Amino acid sequence: MIKFGNAPQNKGKNGERAAANWYKKRGFRLIKQNYRTRLGEVDLILQKNGEWLVFAEVKTRSENGLGQPCEAVDLRKQKKILAAAQQFLQSYPDTGEQVRFDVIEVVLDKKGMHRCNCIENAFGLRR
Repeated sequence: MIKFGNAPQNKGKNGERAAANWYKKRGFRLIKQNYRTRLGEVDLILQKNGEWLVFAEVKTRSENGLGQPCEAVDLRKQKKILAAAQQFLQSYPDTGEQVRFDVIEVVLDKKGMHRCNCIENAFGLRR
């Protein structure tokens, strides 16, 4: 675990960094961070072995927060992520054979330590 400050303004960025490191340890390469379009945003876009392309939504919460971080990724948020992902795929068509959408929860304890929980294929494109 990596320790980092628990200041509210840094929590989201630190959570994204922790999530990116979590994926890197599992063989993924970060392609884009905070990919923004007029339709939505994707926190992390990662690739593994030129095959998997993962669009990851990172939700960071304090250990004593109410509910699970993934609960914040409602249908409205999913639609925005999907729209941004579709635009990315149109702009970069050769980035991966298989696409998945993950939600990665980063939970901070009172000492600033974190743990990551990845929910693979949390939602997806309907074709």
